[in-house]
Amino acid sequence: MTAVPKRDELRAHLVRTLIAGDVATPRQNNLKHYRRMAAGDSYYRFGLEFERAWTERTVLEMMVERCGVVSDPRHVFGDDTIDPDITIAMLEAMGERIGLAARRRENVVIATGHPATLTPLYQAVARALAASGCRVLTPAAGWTYEVQPSWGGAELRRIVYAEGGVAMLEGDDGRAHHTHDPHPMEAVLRALAAGNDGGITALDDLADAKPDVWPDLAIADHGWAGAAGQAGIDTVGFADCNDPALFAGAAEGKIDVVVPLDDGVSPHHYAPLTAYILDCAGLSAAG
Repeated sequence: MTAVPKRDELRAHLVRTLIAGDVATPRQNNLKHYRRMAAGDSYYRFGLEFERAWTERTVLEMMVERCGVVSDPRHVFGDDTIDPDITIAMLEAMGERIGLAARRRENVVIATGHPATLTPLYQAVARALAASGCRVLTPAAGWTYEVQPSWGGAELRRIVYAEGGVAMLEGDDGRAHHTHDPHPMEAVLRALAAGNDGGITALDDLADAKPDVWPDLAIADHGWAGAAGQAGIDTVGFADCNDPALFAGAAEGKIDVVVPLDDGVSPHHYAPLTAYILDCAGLSAAG
């Protein structure tokens, strides 16, 4: 079990492993994603519908405030930054909300579009919440849809649940796959809305009445988090500096907590963050 780091130890770890501080994400990639989100490209909006008319400039300004990227708009090439102090503050806020879920024994849905790197973190949180009496929901297992990969053709993706109840996408190759798509979380919520009869309900119909079983909290990233927040579910999650949608969702009040971090480093580097989150939540690692 990883020891809980002190705040200054965690900060040093974030910077040393490039999870925050000077990160490996190219600035030009960040700016391209900001521009495409502002232009309304659904791939970069993660299932969120925005109230504001975002522009590339206002997205950049928001990302400076909420993520800590370089503020100079003339910085268009090279690497970018994530403020480690913002990362830690948001880890603490995430931990507090997860701790509240544990004390209330809430229904929780946990999902990742970054299964190759973030799965162990989510699994540790899922186990701790289940041990505290929370119900980790696992609906719509096996639901499939078609994607068009960048290399052409079409492939199926299906919802699967890793140990602990962490949702992710699997391909016909049997491997877990990265995704930005909100469609899987929307399918999860439709399945819950339909109850046990296997039917499908439009999510817009849930505004006035929630199903008997419904998430009180979503812990997720990418489109899994965006769709949950759009549906009005308390949502906490992680986002890289090239993924502005969840930060914009937080700015508009649709996402509760977004932790800025590089979401593509080696999985074991997230172990100190996991221990820190659980400590902030007042939970112990289980299993």
